[in-house]
Amino acid sequence: MEHFISTKNKTEQAVLIAIVSYNQPAERTQEYLDELEFLAKTLGVNTKRSFVQKIDKPDPKYFVGKGKVEEVAEYVKANDIELAIFDDDLSPSQLRNLERALKCRIYDRSLLILEIFLSRAQTSQAKTQVELARYQYLMPRLTRMWTHLERQRGGTGTRGGAGEKEIETDRRVIRNQISVLKKRLEKIDKQNVTQRKARSNIVRVSLVGYTNVGKSTLMNLLTKSTVLAEDKLFATVDATVRKVVIDHIPFLLSDTVGFIRKLPHHLIESFKSTLNEVIESDILLHVVDVSHPAYHDQIEVVQNTLSELGAADKPTIFIYNKIDQLKSDPEVEMENADKKLFNGDSDGIYISAKHRTNIRELRERLIREVKKKHYTIFPNYLKNETY
Repeated sequence: MEHFISTKNKTEQAVLIAIVSYNQPAERTQEYLDELEFLAKTLGVNTKRSFVQKIDKPDPKYFVGKGKVEEVAEYVKANDIELAIFDDDLSPSQLRNLERALKCRIYDRSLLILEIFLSRAQTSQAKTQVELARYQYLMPRLTRMWTHLERQRGGTGTRGGAGEKEIETDRRVIRNQISVLKKRLEKIDKQNVTQRKARSNIVRVSLVGYTNVGKSTLMNLLTKSTVLAEDKLFATVDATVRKVVIDHIPFLLSDTVGFIRKLPHHLIESFKSTLNEVIESDILLHVVDVSHPAYHDQIEVVQNTLSELGAADKPTIFIYNKIDQLKSDPEVEMENADKKLFNGDSDGIYISAKHRTNIRELRERLIREVKKKHYTIFPNYLKNETY
């Protein structure tokens, strides 16, 4: 199947569309729109305007109300907008109706994230996982996608009957491809299980957190390696594992894909093999962008995702990153908010990975936790002076 993202050199122009409840604060709405705009920017798309509608529940035909659709359509036509991006998932019929009404390409949140993942996957495993999630997304939406693909193919003039036959052909192709990808992942998973068994006698630590909180930058600091770290969402979607030795104690540190609100469920399912690094870790380093106005909500998103993975009860060190961007004293931030949030646990560490602030304290705290686990694996370690 062809990609839906444009391959043209010029930057595409888009509008963002979201619905909110009547009691949602304006600040929260803006935070969500900012994140959606950042997602679009990560894919190389420029946002021209945002549209928000307060509504009790999504309209079954257009997701937003008919009046809002007409308003967006007028703006799209007047400004040569090529793409409309919705902050929620749309049903196949909503996608079809919106494309007809707005006369531009439609992305919902899942497709936007899938395209970003597809553009950033590097390893065979990650590419296979994203492709599987993408085909699973496409299957129920082929009726809508057909009109788009037909235009991409140059408008060959296929009539309805031929189009329906082509859709059935595409369905068979996708079903076959899903089967092939699942078998490929099973093979990769078996190889990974063998690798993980070989690492069973060493402490394993995983960096987790919301996307773009600085995990990869911190990974580079702790391992003295070079992992892609950019000011973009999902700068990396591959699990990276490095061996670290502190105070003669070796352990494995892994950096995994960042979480995000409304992360497509089928994407989580496809990435569970990569996220096994988290599931099988002994210690989690939960990195938080403490400078973000909604960092408490981001913590909750990560905690909920970890719960879904069955990893919420693991020993966790909270690392509050980007203190260089805070307007107030970080200790005051913790005193006012985080004690209450973590049931009295105020033992988090405030750092700036960018400026290497408090990294020494983080290393000391980390190795204390690693040693606890290391001693359970090698109980005779304390009898020896060197490892």
